[in-house]
Amino acid sequence: MVPTQLLAPLKRQTLSAVVYEQFKELLISGRLMPGEQISLRSMADALGVSVMPVREAVHRLTAEKALELTPNRHLRVSQMTVSQFREITSIRKNLEGLATATATDCLRADEIRQIVLWHESFNEEMNKQAPDGARLILLNKELHFTIYQGACMPMMMQLIEVLWLRIGPILNFDMRSGPMRAGRRTALTHHANLIEAILSRDAQAARQALEADIQSAADFIVSIGALVSVDEALSPS
Repeated sequence: MVPTQLLAPLKRQTLSAVVYEQFKELLISGRLMPGEQISLRSMADALGVSVMPVREAVHRLTAEKALELTPNRHLRVSQMTVSQFREITSIRKNLEGLATATATDCLRADEIRQIVLWHESFNEEMNKQAPDGARLILLNKELHFTIYQGACMPMMMQLIEVLWLRIGPILNFDMRSGPMRAGRRTALTHHANLIEAILSRDAQAARQALEADIQSAADFIVSIGALVSVDEALSPS
């Protein structure tokens, strides 16, 4: 096979991967809401590419359950039932808890400084009279991911990212909830406990604080009825 025959597929694959990474960041960072419709043409125009690489990226995200097709063939950000959300929450606590405990033992000084900076920025935004929900979601993501990356476990990081493709949009219901949740400053308490444990190199305390943070947000999201309540309807009568 001559080299020129490989160039077009490789270029297409690379462009598709770039589009996928941009989509992934939008989802993980909570820039999209559950149920929000996606237009392939609009996304392609915004990225300055043809529809083909967008379609390829969307196909991958649909396979990962981050996007879904409605019965009338509209593409949208996946919604989630209560039971699905609780299952993912349980998995996240175990997986992200392990990543946090592992990272606490081996984080470098510069990584800890960055984590503290994310924490301080999150606190500053949360303490504003009208916190920016989108910024809170981004800062929360950066704080968590900087900790997880400190575990130096690439395969675990990939699994965490797949879970956050599903959970990122759902966190909109927590961080954008205004005074209902922000007023309680619950996340600040868990984050403060987490930072204190990391600074003390207390892996078990760090894991407990992280798991409490995840569970607290999950309990709030379930309590406000933000998820799709179809579990009972799908159960056999």
